[in-house]
Amino acid sequence: MKGFFKFVFASMLGFFLSFIVIGFLMVMLIVGIASSAGDQEVKVEPGSLLHVSLNAPITERSVKNPLDDISFAGVGVSKNMGLNDILAALKRAKTDDNIKGIYLDFSGVQAGMATVEEIRNGLLDFKKSKKFIIAYSEVYSQKAYYLASVADKVYLNPEGILEFAGMSSQSVFFKGALDKLGIEPQIIKVGTFKSAVEPFILDKMSDANRKQVTSFLGSIYDHLLINVSASRKIPKDSLFVIANQLKVQQAKDAVTYKLADALRYKDQVIDELKQKTGVDKKKDIKSVTLSGYIKGNRPAEGDLDSRVAMVYASGDIMSGEGDDETIGSERISRTLRKVRTDEKVKAVVFRINSPGGSALASDVIWREVALTRKVKPVIVSMGDVAASGGYYIACAADSIFAQPNTITGSIGVFGIIPNMQNFFNDKLGITFDQVKTAEYADLGSTTRPLTVGERLIVQNEVNRIYGTFTKRVADGRKKTQDYVDGVGQGRVWSGTEALKIGLVDRLGNVQDAVNSAVKMAKLKNYKLVEYPTQKDPFESIFSSGEDKLKEHYARLQFGESYNYYKQLKTILEGTGVQARMMFNLEIR
Repeated sequence: MKGFFKFVFASMLGFFLSFIVIGFLMVMLIVGIASSAGDQEVKVEPGSLLHVSLNAPITERSVKNPLDDISFAGVGVSKNMGLNDILAALKRAKTDDNIKGIYLDFSGVQAGMATVEEIRNGLLDFKKSKKFIIAYSEVYSQKAYYLASVADKVYLNPEGILEFAGMSSQSVFFKGALDKLGIEPQIIKVGTFKSAVEPFILDKMSDANRKQVTSFLGSIYDHLLINVSASRKIPKDSLFVIANQLKVQQAKDAVTYKLADALRYKDQVIDELKQKTGVDKKKDIKSVTLSGYIKGNRPAEGDLDSRVAMVYASGDIMSGEGDDETIGSERISRTLRKVRTDEKVKAVVFRINSPGGSALASDVIWREVALTRKVKPVIVSMGDVAASGGYYIACAADSIFAQPNTITGSIGVFGIIPNMQNFFNDKLGITFDQVKTAEYADLGSTTRPLTVGERLIVQNEVNRIYGTFTKRVADGRKKTQDYVDGVGQGRVWSGTEALKIGLVDRLGNVQDAVNSAVKMAKLKNYKLVEYPTQKDPFESIFSSGEDKLKEHYARLQFGESYNYYKQLKTILEGTGVQARMMFNLEIR
């Protein structure tokens, strides 16, 4: 019998070891296949068309993961497109003799307005080559149309839809749900306009919040109308009326009001593209996808000693290491120290896309930016949003660039301590008792309300941090602290508004920021190097796979409400005083 059990256990052990080894080898095989597929050079034939289909979320920087677009048991890991690669591809296509023109083929764009602006500027720059751009879609969202409006010809399906109805910004409020759950969000803040906490204490926008949203939304909308007017040669006032009165309700209306050039089916558009590229109607058109062009045309690494460091900081700001989707104070600080001490790096472009986060982590990063500025030029390029903590880490730079539709400012701080006593006592029947050796030993407990004395302590800390924040901005922007407080108070501004009040220096894209850095460093030739260094593909798979699966299932569970869940989770999990702008600022 003893020998029997030995045999069984040995067999089981062998089975599990074999299973682990085979699983490991399968993963390695998939990684190898995916990596080799990604490294294969895409051949671009003469007379080819660059097919631009922005059908994936657009992030600041491409993440090199060989498992993108590979599904496991029906669970796919969505691929993100990096703005850096999109802009580089458009720039190369401009001078690529094999690229005859661009075909824009998309209905929606999963990106913020400033990101859309960057791509639109890239397309406008491409047009300087005198090559054509043709756009077609069955459905144009307003963002998609804003991009497509630069095209030489804009075509719409005869039964299609073109959205042109102005802009809106919707906020979600959790107060009613928290009241029903018996959860009291105890708010301590500085700033009349610090609306990040409003979703937890109000059931609608405050007058101050409505004022600031109306202001920056109007500024962004005005910029859109001006640019569409220039591209489509339609008076701005006419565009305002078209949107305000919803003149475009059917496909034919888009042509009537000159937003589209003609109604076409896709096969008709393809025939026109064949004609423009010199391809016989009976043959397939020669084209290369944007993703394929990006993969197959990466420039060879140079060895120039004069380098400009592009340091990406995207996501919520938090203490610790962080990852490619968050701004970890340790990782970004380490990166800034690295580029500061690297003699080959002559200038730094700090690319920020963040609504803020931890005030402490923001100050840690601010310090590294300030130290780097003493050694070499530091230029900030703002993305969709660089507000609150995102502005905190920017204000020490030599110069700040923003897009007209960048969301910035929100100079203010707050603290939130949820009191869950009623939730535990009344909803769950759970009570708490304790022993402590000092009066404030349990300061910050979520199982009871704050005392008057505790609230005063936290308020004093919030006031102190706000004072530090405004002092940092005043020193960096060469303003008085009273002036910064006047434009601060948590108020959010568009890039255009921020330029007028001195929070940014220039309106421009990321390339403008690079050009400024090159000029300040007095460089003739340079190599642009991206930081932080990304994880190798194998490490990326095992470090992010579980998180991506969790996110995938959460999205399935919550559907369109996933973003609301994520916002609530983020703020309730936040520790310490926060320098963060309003949540759910989604401009449609």
